[in-house]
Amino acid sequence: MSLPLGRDWLASHLPHQGSMSLLDEIVRWDATTILARARRHGDADHPLRRGGELPIAAGIEYGAQAAAAHGALAAGSAGPQAGFLASMRDVSFHARRLDDIAGPLEIVAEQLGGGAAGVMYRFRVSAAERPLVEGRVTVAFRR
Repeated sequence: MSLPLGRDWLASHLPHQGSMSLLDEIVRWDATTILARARRHGDADHPLRRGGELPIAAGIEYGAQAAAAHGALAAGSAGPQAGFLASMRDVSFHARRLDDIAGPLEIVAEQLGGGAAGVMYRFRVSAAERPLVEGRVTVAFRR
């Protein structure tokens, strides 16, 4: 599989479809970490836009989708497990909104641990090395 992986790969491997598929490409990944990019955060029709702007809290969804992409890649031919966002912890916001950020968003997600019940990731969303939002997400697997 050659990198980067684009929107076609994301659409065929993640449950997020249509405009809710927020990532544009997977730049690199390894056993524990993934780097993704997103470029459509300034779009006027962004599905998470509220009151004419994209609130910084939307960065949590970017982190969760990067974690989902890592899970799909790590699962390989076995296919990813279906899951849902169970918790968010230690989230820090370093901006008020995302739609006024120039250039692509870079999303890093690092797997901290996991098992049969779910997985935990630390994530960071940044642009031009400026941190925007970071925290941890836990994904619980459906049984």
